[in-house]
Amino acid sequence: MADKIKVVVAVLLLIAGIAAFHYFTDKLMIVRVLAVFGGLIAGGLVFLTTAWGQQFKAYAQESVDETRKVVWPTRKETLQTTAIVFVFVVVMALFLWVVDASLLWIVKKLIGRSEL
Repeated sequence: MADKIKVVVAVLLLIAGIAAFHYFTDKLMIVRVLAVFGGLIAGGLVFLTTAWGQQFKAYAQESVDETRKVVWPTRKETLQTTAIVFVFVVVMALFLWVVDASLLWIVKKLIGRSEL
């Protein structure tokens, strides 16, 4: 029950930050944005004290750990792969253009409109 109340408080803090953004229309934009971030941070901190927040924190930490295990490609591999994809796209574009132009020419011949 306490966790549900904390979640409600966290949502209310976020809503308060958004409401402050709209309430301070005559203030500088930085003040309004800081109000939203303040509500977001305060709500997030309250949410992290709940069981759901702790589960989310553990999930996020496990995700970061898994990301560190990934073997990322080198710069050379990335550039080579990008070049291959770019060349393939150009070749396919040319091929489809030729097929389209050929089909257009054939259809024009079949219907007797070969003025072009």
